[in-house]
Amino acid sequence: MTIKYKRILLKLSGESLMGSQKFGIDAGMLRHYAEQIKELADNGVEVAVVIGGGNIFRGLQAAASGIERVQGDYMGMMATVINGMALQSALESAGVYTRLITAIKMEQIAEPYIRRRAIRHLEKGRVVIFSAGTGSPYFTTDSAAALRANEINAEVILKGTRVDGIYTADPEKDPGAKKFDKITFAQVIGMGLNVMDMTAFTLCQENNLPIIVFDINKKENLRKIISGEPIGTLVEG
Repeated sequence: MTIKYKRILLKLSGESLMGSQKFGIDAGMLRHYAEQIKELADNGVEVAVVIGGGNIFRGLQAAASGIERVQGDYMGMMATVINGMALQSALESAGVYTRLITAIKMEQIAEPYIRRRAIRHLEKGRVVIFSAGTGSPYFTTDSAAALRANEINAEVILKGTRVDGIYTADPEKDPGAKKFDKITFAQVIGMGLNVMDMTAFTLCQENNLPIIVFDINKKENLRKIISGEPIGTLVEG
C-alpha cells in the first residue's frame, strides 16, 4: 500500500455514528469505522481521531431546553467522551491498540491530554482518540480537530461526511450543485462555503494544514486517500 500521508487526523461527526437511527450509536457504523481505521494502522499510518457528540447531545441546541450555553457545551463534551469510549472499544475488539485522551480530567476512563505523550502514542502505532473537545466552552469539535491536528503535526485533516466533497451548494437540497475537486482557503471563505466553523478553518489556513472533505460511508475511501488518490475535495493554499 502506497502511503502519501504518514500522520493524519480523522474528524468524524457524532451524527455519523447514528446510522439509520434517530439518535445513539449504531453498532454497524462503529464496526465500519473501526475496520477502516484498522486498515490504516496496520499499514503504518499514524491515526488520531476527533469525534463529535451530536448523536447524543448538542450544546448549541441546549438553550431550547432552558440549559445555559456554557453548561450545554460541557454536556456536549461529555457526549464526545461517550462516543470516544465506544470507538475505542470497537477498535480494540478489532485488535487495534488505542489511547482515549480527554481534555477534561477523568482518570478512571481516559488519559489527560499531554501533547508529547499523545505524539509518543502515535509513534508507537497506537490510534489516539481525542475527546471532550478543547476542554473549553464556545469551541466546536471542528475547532478541537484543527487544534489537535496542528499540535501533533498531522499532515492533513480528513473530514468524514455524508457527501463526497465540497459543493457550490448543499447537494442534498440542490441537484444542480457542482463539486470541487480542489479549492483554496480563500475561495471557501469568499464563497461562504460551510466546510468547518470559522475558528477551525482559520487555524488550518494560518498553519497551511490541508483539509480533505470526503464521504466516510464508502468503505474504500480512507485507504484511497492515504494512497494518494483524489477522493473528495482538497482544501489548501
